[in-house]
Amino acid sequence: MEHDKKKIRILTLTLIISSLLMLIKFGAWIITHSNAILTDALESIVNVFAGTFALYSVYFASKPQDENHPYGHGKIEFLSVGLEGTLIAIAGLSIIVKSTYNLFYPHEIHSLDIGLYLTVLTGLINFFMGLYLQKKGKKLHSVTLTANGKHIISDAYSSGGLIVGIVLIWISGISWMDSAVAILFGLFILFTGYKLMRKSLAGVLDEVDFALVEEILEVVNKNRKDDWIDIHNFRVIKYGANLHIDCHITLPWYYTLEESHQLISDVESILTRESENYVEVFIHADPCLPSSCNICALKNCKERKHEFVKQIPWTSEMILKNKKHSL
Repeated sequence: MEHDKKKIRILTLTLIISSLLMLIKFGAWIITHSNAILTDALESIVNVFAGTFALYSVYFASKPQDENHPYGHGKIEFLSVGLEGTLIAIAGLSIIVKSTYNLFYPHEIHSLDIGLYLTVLTGLINFFMGLYLQKKGKKLHSVTLTANGKHIISDAYSSGGLIVGIVLIWISGISWMDSAVAILFGLFILFTGYKLMRKSLAGVLDEVDFALVEEILEVVNKNRKDDWIDIHNFRVIKYGANLHIDCHITLPWYYTLEESHQLISDVESILTRESENYVEVFIHADPCLPSSCNICALKNCKERKHEFVKQIPWTSEMILKNKKHSL
């Protein structure tokens, strides 16, 4: 798919830029011997490793469905996010341990002005690259691009705080402040890693993405027909950028198999048409009950047992339950 090729091109460019920024940051650390600058450099190693696996995961996820993987290969993107989060957390812990040691055994810092200029340069590049990745990740529905963008943005924010810390160290000349600043940003990096690991676990365990359900519901409600009496047991499973949707829809009980099939096909077409990525839809048809009449807006129904009162607006809280709705 063209979307997959776009993601691969974006991640390849990101990996090249991240590698160059890593070299610049380590150069700044070698010049200054600053623990605070080392935190930035260590996180850049994570950027490169995570970017490499992210690129592979997007390539692997783009492979078509096969007999061994009937839902495709997209779940590997969640593993990529989990690996990225784990590496970030390890980098954060390493920074905290080293900086704590140097609080008690400080070392001399050199040429902070050069380190400051290089940190400003790399921080600005990371900031705009992170924004770009998040924008493309949202557009292409890629958790890998989005996670990579969030990580790089967090790297840019930590660089911003680091710049403030370097300026304070430079002005005050207090050497232990270098390690104190590094510990603070080590904690921030550790928290960033935890959030990414949490997101990865949610994807692997198919945790409900309420924002995504609301997005799909908006499409369904906008195209709702009178004989779509009810939708329930609605589930969305993400396989990378691809979606698997299944639900139950309540239709008039007297519809023929052919009529019901056509209605279900209409729902499937709407859901697949409105998405830029591949969507697989499985829909189970339920016959209406007399209790459904109060919420059925179908006009001139000869089998109606009760007067129509009102349509129930479909919300995520309602449709996720495996229960037919009624007044």
